[in-house]
Amino acid sequence: MSPTIQEQDYTRKFSFGLWKKILRYTPAYHSKLVRLCLWMVLTAVIDIAFPLLTRYAIDELIPLGHMDRVPAFAAVYIGLMLLQVLAIFRFLYLGGQVETGVSYEFRKMGFRRLQELPFSYFDRMPVGYLMSRLTSDAVRLSETVGWSLTDLIWGTAVLGLGTVMMFTISWRLTLVVLLVTIPLVLVTRYFQKRMLASHRQVRKLNSQITGAFNEGIMGAKTTKTLVRERENTREFEDLTRNMRRTSVRAASLSALYLPIVVSLGSIATAYALWQSGEMSLQGLMTLGTVQLFVNYTVQFFEPIRDIANTFSEMQSAQAAAERVVSLIETEPEIRDTPEVLARFGDSVHPRRENWPPLKGDIEFEHVDFQYKDGEKVLTDFSLRVQAGQNIALVGATGAGKSTIVNLLCRFYEPTAGRVLIDGVDYRDRSQLWLQSHLGYVLQEPHLFSGTIMENIRYSRLDATDEEVMEAARLVNAEPFILRLERGYQTQVGEGGSRLSTGEKQLISFARALLARPAIFVLDEATSSVDTETEAVIQEAIGTALKGRTSFIIAHRLSTVRNADRILVIDGGRIIEDGTHQELLRKKGVYWRLYTNQFQEERLQTILG
Repeated sequence: MSPTIQEQDYTRKFSFGLWKKILRYTPAYHSKLVRLCLWMVLTAVIDIAFPLLTRYAIDELIPLGHMDRVPAFAAVYIGLMLLQVLAIFRFLYLGGQVETGVSYEFRKMGFRRLQELPFSYFDRMPVGYLMSRLTSDAVRLSETVGWSLTDLIWGTAVLGLGTVMMFTISWRLTLVVLLVTIPLVLVTRYFQKRMLASHRQVRKLNSQITGAFNEGIMGAKTTKTLVRERENTREFEDLTRNMRRTSVRAASLSALYLPIVVSLGSIATAYALWQSGEMSLQGLMTLGTVQLFVNYTVQFFEPIRDIANTFSEMQSAQAAAERVVSLIETEPEIRDTPEVLARFGDSVHPRRENWPPLKGDIEFEHVDFQYKDGEKVLTDFSLRVQAGQNIALVGATGAGKSTIVNLLCRFYEPTAGRVLIDGVDYRDRSQLWLQSHLGYVLQEPHLFSGTIMENIRYSRLDATDEEVMEAARLVNAEPFILRLERGYQTQVGEGGSRLSTGEKQLISFARALLARPAIFVLDEATSSVDTETEAVIQEAIGTALKGRTSFIIAHRLSTVRNADRILVIDGGRIIEDGTHQELLRKKGVYWRLYTNQFQEERLQTILG
């Protein structure tokens, strides 16, 4: 399918402030950048010194026959060459370090920010867009910081030193040469806006293509079962065709811009050669000085061409920089207050010694909630749950069941009202404190590439092998694990592709149980498995939930018959509350749901 989610559009003009901000994000590399710039300035000084040596040779060594000075001249010349080689080696070495380091820093900051952002951000941003920002955009940005910014330093140094030297030779000729910079500025301003817009569009289309790749891979089975290969290929070709057209336009602008700069420089150089030649014929300027002025004129426009090229590169890189910085600067909608962070720490630096124990009393106190730019889901919702109670949430799709548990887990926060845990507003505790006490089992559990042992241990990395195996035994996962060729060391494949849904579900139960959570959440944990596997998981649920506050979202009502309380949710409100037997006696909504489902299952059993 074609991407329908639109990224932020960037409309700012070229901004040196953005690049200053990027440098502030990489303080660890400031010293390397300073040394890199110093080596570049030294290279510029040497580039300015070589024409002076050439003038000395033309005006004094050769015509005056000072052959005794040749060894000293050669020594100075060779010394400058060796120094230039050293300078080039050092700035190449440091530039490579800066490029690699900046890419590492921005990827690290971007990944950390992704860990901090709430569910709502990932609801809006496709995986492919985020992947593009942390891969190609981060590389583009680091290349610019490592090389383009330092090229600007070299170009500026050569330009400044060369201009001073030209003025000392002939200020009149220098002023004429400098007049060429006026059309250069006008041309640059004309192309700047157009190149930046094109490069922004290229980066945006690159994200969409990455997103299409991701969806094509993740949805390969669906594509084949629905025979969508031709349509998907056509939609992807449309994206790549747009990318090619926009990329060609961006490249064409750059290709047109640089020759114009070169042509203007060549005109100025030709004028300098003509006028200085006339002055030499009139005896107003030596031949060596003519060579020196023409050399400096050429050198004057060489860094201008390089700066123009660098500027063009930075036009392209700014589009990538904006996207990376926008990710890093995205503020999480759910944040702990400074007071909470100071006391309890954050996800990177937790202060566990200050964490109070979590008993498991939960209260929703007049809670309202609506998703961003969406309709209200909960209105004046109130609920009290005692520690250790097993609460089942049932109701139609969209009734608000998942919203309730997402609020409980603080994946979202109420737009009004409070959620209390052990009598305290959970915003007065850190997110990490709460979520470290959660066990969450999804309808479609996600396993990571690696072994079964590694996947179970994922919830508590310091767990011993025996503790991992004990968790697996408690949820009845060990029998199927031991039947596998390598047991606990069996590779599960990407996303657990080598295991059945029921097997992945049992591993996810063991993983959640290993973390010793005080609160358990099961989100449609048995809806995707067969009846036999459901029986095994039911037994696992009984073990996992014992002594813990738990919430079960269930489509199969057989899963919740033993719950302490069953809440029937409709339109974000509790319309029925009681045990399985109490609600059946009422013969209300739950009775109708259970009776209809029981009859369907009986019919399927008979037909099967």
